[in-house]
Amino acid sequence: MHPQLNLIHKVKHIVVRFCGDSGDGMQLTGNLFAQLAAELGHEISTLPDFPAEIRAPQGTLGGVSGFQVELGEGVYTPGDKADVIVAMNAAALKVCTLGSHFNHPQAHFDEQFSLYHRHAIVMVDTDSLTNKDLEKAQYHTANPFEELGIPESVQIVPVALTTLTKEALKDSGMDNKAMLKSRNMFALGLICWLFDEPMEKAIHLLEDKFKKKPALIAPNTKVMVDGYNYGQNLALSVNQIRLESGASRVESGEKGRCTSIAGNRATAFGLIAAAEKAGKHLFLGSYPITPATDILHELAGRKDMNVMAIQAEDEIAGVCTAIGAAFAGDLACTTTSGPGLSLKSEAIGLAVMAELPLVVVDVQRGGPSTGLPTKTEQTDLLQALYGRNGECPAVVLAASTSANCFDFAYEACKIALENMTPVVLLTDTYLANGTSIWRIPTMAELPAIKPQSVPEDLKGHYNPALRDERGVRYWAYPGMEGYEHRNIGLERDAERGTISTNPENHEKMVLARKQKIEQIANSIPELRVQCNTDSDTLLVGWGSTEGHLHAAADELNCALAQFNYIMPLPKNTREVLSQYKRIIVCELNTGQFAAYLRAQFPDIKMEQYNEIQGQPFAVERIVAYGSKSI
Repeated sequence: MHPQLNLIHKVKHIVVRFCGDSGDGMQLTGNLFAQLAAELGHEISTLPDFPAEIRAPQGTLGGVSGFQVELGEGVYTPGDKADVIVAMNAAALKVCTLGSHFNHPQAHFDEQFSLYHRHAIVMVDTDSLTNKDLEKAQYHTANPFEELGIPESVQIVPVALTTLTKEALKDSGMDNKAMLKSRNMFALGLICWLFDEPMEKAIHLLEDKFKKKPALIAPNTKVMVDGYNYGQNLALSVNQIRLESGASRVESGEKGRCTSIAGNRATAFGLIAAAEKAGKHLFLGSYPITPATDILHELAGRKDMNVMAIQAEDEIAGVCTAIGAAFAGDLACTTTSGPGLSLKSEAIGLAVMAELPLVVVDVQRGGPSTGLPTKTEQTDLLQALYGRNGECPAVVLAASTSANCFDFAYEACKIALENMTPVVLLTDTYLANGTSIWRIPTMAELPAIKPQSVPEDLKGHYNPALRDERGVRYWAYPGMEGYEHRNIGLERDAERGTISTNPENHEKMVLARKQKIEQIANSIPELRVQCNTDSDTLLVGWGSTEGHLHAAADELNCALAQFNYIMPLPKNTREVLSQYKRIIVCELNTGQFAAYLRAQFPDIKMEQYNEIQGQPFAVERIVAYGSKSI
């Protein structure tokens, strides 16, 4: 046995990037590896990254699909730069090392551009480095490694993935095209060997993945095992890597069952749990749109949980069917992304005027218009806050991890049902498609949800204008004898609930709807400051940037305030912000939250750090900005 196989490099966390054609199964490979890491107790954060086109020509730069995962201990982000790269062809090698800067004259291993570390391991399929492959990937020489400026410190591991996969499946009876689709499993097996991960668990995950296609289990299992054995037996010139064991943030908290979960699935589960807790049927009226469609898919298959899901003919019909369900007494939801939120705005205004509970999930993506359908941004905030006609206040929440999409979907339902208002939940592409560790809660530990049902003593003389001490109207719906009433989109009389065009009454109702939203601040958590609370500098973010800002705050040794409650803001927001000399508001937009905070607190000085590149933050760039003196 080669002596190097006995050398194992121990690390606390590491970043792996899988890269190949859109048809090479990189998302499947990355997800299986991330799920395996989670099953073994490691923290994970993932970043699927793929083109919007249905299928670009094979081997071209436009068709490259990637999946990046950071695993180990103390993981907050998918990582800025990769430690291990698996490239399935020449185009993937270029894109996953240089990113979108592959045509930049200084992109050759420049710290500003390169997406990998100086001592990274790069595994590449040598069968896919032919002259034709290099030409399609726009190389100008026959040596891609030299042309890309990959330094000598990088360990290049050439593997004939295509040849080895065909050899593994030569007796399977599969045709050439089908065999090539299994190259990703050979690569997965090789990576499992590199990280000294047990194949038994990997095989179990593979069997579970293909349980609906049992004919694929045996060949893919064989290829994956052969990939593992290739690394084990042929003495690859690279040391194995072992992640040091340590209690993850999830494990060190409350005990329970844990799993990895994508944000869209967590959102769907949160909606289901809230309906169950509230004793309501869950109704989803939606129209497919990237990247929110997975929520519709997930809920459409949950009839066993009393979920009713309708794929409407368009975005407007989707939200209107949901409003009808809310009027009828159901927990009503609609899901969309930025362009769809624009289309739903008039109907959301109807729900505000009618004071009906409605949850609107907006999975943000690059815009405007069709924009960047598969890339992430935080550019819908002002639309969620103000994108409706008239004085039209609604609650706005934002999830900050793939896992807590469950928590804030549940919270959105709770607030909507208890306060008779639409709630907009903002997630984004990064959270929706990425995964993180989730501790599965029991129904008993979830907070109670008490819908604002009409009191029984109003039966027979119900007045739809009546409100409780918080200013929240009561919920009566068709079929409730003795509570008959009309609910419309025209302004209502504050005393009787009938149509009114009286000027003073309109102002009174505008203020009543505004104050109803503002009082919700009394029942939401106060803003919590993380990291070094004694610092004079405070990083401020909202939603999905939490992991990146937490990692940056740790490096800068400064404080962090991450907002999940946007409208209304936590009651102690001014108190927190006023404690710091330097405040840096970091967003994946041009400064929408910064503008919102300045409007609320014009006397508090704030800086901005913004990126709008369709990608999550790079921690190193936040640190570089934060290190500069004012």
